[in-house]
Amino acid sequence: MDVLLYLQSLPAGALASLAVGLVAAPAVGKLLIDRKQHYKSPPAVPGLPLIGNLHQLKSKKPHQTFAKWAEVYGPIYSIRLGSNMMVVLNSTEVVKEAMVTKFSSISTRKLSQALTVLTSNKSLVAMSDYDEYHKMVKRYILASLLGKTAQKRNRGHRDIMVENTLNKLFVEIKEDPNRAVNLREAFKAELFRLALKQAIGKDVDSIYVEELGKELSKKEMFEILVVDPMMGAIEVDWRDFFPYMKWVPNKSLEMKIETMATRRRALTKALIMEQKKRIAKGEGIQCYLDYLLTEESTLTEEQLIILVWEAIIETSDTTLVTTEWAMYELAKNPKCQDFLYQEIQEICGSEKITEEHLAQMPYLNAVFHETLRFHTPVPVIPPRITHEQTQLGGYEIPAGTEIAINLYACNMDKNDWDEPNEWKPERFLSGNFEQMDMYKTMAFGGGKRVCAGSLQAMLIACTVIGRLVQEFHWRLKEGEEDSLDTIQLTTHKLYPMQAYITPREPNGLIYQSP
Repeated sequence: MDVLLYLQSLPAGALASLAVGLVAAPAVGKLLIDRKQHYKSPPAVPGLPLIGNLHQLKSKKPHQTFAKWAEVYGPIYSIRLGSNMMVVLNSTEVVKEAMVTKFSSISTRKLSQALTVLTSNKSLVAMSDYDEYHKMVKRYILASLLGKTAQKRNRGHRDIMVENTLNKLFVEIKEDPNRAVNLREAFKAELFRLALKQAIGKDVDSIYVEELGKELSKKEMFEILVVDPMMGAIEVDWRDFFPYMKWVPNKSLEMKIETMATRRRALTKALIMEQKKRIAKGEGIQCYLDYLLTEESTLTEEQLIILVWEAIIETSDTTLVTTEWAMYELAKNPKCQDFLYQEIQEICGSEKITEEHLAQMPYLNAVFHETLRFHTPVPVIPPRITHEQTQLGGYEIPAGTEIAINLYACNMDKNDWDEPNEWKPERFLSGNFEQMDMYKTMAFGGGKRVCAGSLQAMLIACTVIGRLVQEFHWRLKEGEEDSLDTIQLTTHKLYPMQAYITPREPNGLIYQSP
């Protein structure tokens, strides 16, 4: 029975070669057998009939389960999720092979039903298949929003965001110096303002959305554009694992996702229409939307809406997660915080940290990259699917196989990292890493699908982290030391970090209120 299952899993071409080998000359047979032994199927994690390994992924932390299996079955193995076969990659070496060397065979996204709806069938830059559409829209987003020239143009928006975040914290501790602050609330609001300015040219406090028949506040806008889609993206639909049963309705989930998509579309469309009105009055402000409107002949209305929304959600979310975790770790590790503050003093003196200082601050960069490694923002990349037979890690991968890239396992691999379960920024100070290398942890992907927003993420996060440490001494609230819980499939901190902050004097001493 095992032999039969094994043969059934082989591609038709491999079975034909085996048949020829059985009847051909011994030399040819030996050659084919040797080749057969070199390219074998990945080891399979044992599962149950019909459901495969689904029951073993109940914890909603698949990246951790995948990493544990890698210790037993090696860095590449296969699992069954219902009727779908998935190959999981868990080491930097094999992930780079998939992302770079074998990219042409593994460039197609395999999205869940929820993600298909929320991304308007892969219209986002980050979720589209690698085709002419992807090349076009990635060129748009780099030229107008995320490339080096666009970053220089938007520099003023980022500077205002940093100052506003710090001012909010100063006001908070002035009102009550003994109260723990919530960094997430202050930073989240300013990131959202930045996202709106860059995407549509203006911060919007409220807007009337005709399709929804109501005026939406800033808080409601954030929920619709950022929070709801993020939660919807991790919704699990059992039909994703049994494609032959997609005809079976799942009304509650379908309605939930459709409502999210409808509200998101209506609000984004309303924001676009407001900018169009300003342009018609001669009040237009240079922004991503302005650029896209000049390319409107090549974009459908739905694509225009989804691209503007992507610029908002991606600016508002991932950078927040990384910055909050970095400050949590610095507050938890006072020696690291002191070391960073000393570096800031040596480089900046009495000047405020600016983006120009970042290249001179190796320890600040080390804090950023170690946080990306230890708290990987996207632990498992949305699956891809092989559209042709290929080889990975010395194994034969049939066409139509789902590929899951487990960045969490790559960044916690004992073969690549000394004491991977410890947060140690100093590991990035060795000669093994170039200071400004943004891809050392694979957090931004690699190859042709490398993240377009990596430069902006680094500029924002490093500048904010540096300024927060330059202006305040941070100490975790009692009981926060072990607050490592995250939201379901993500590495988003479940509860906002609570910390006591004390302003620093110009001489580096910590100011004590009378």
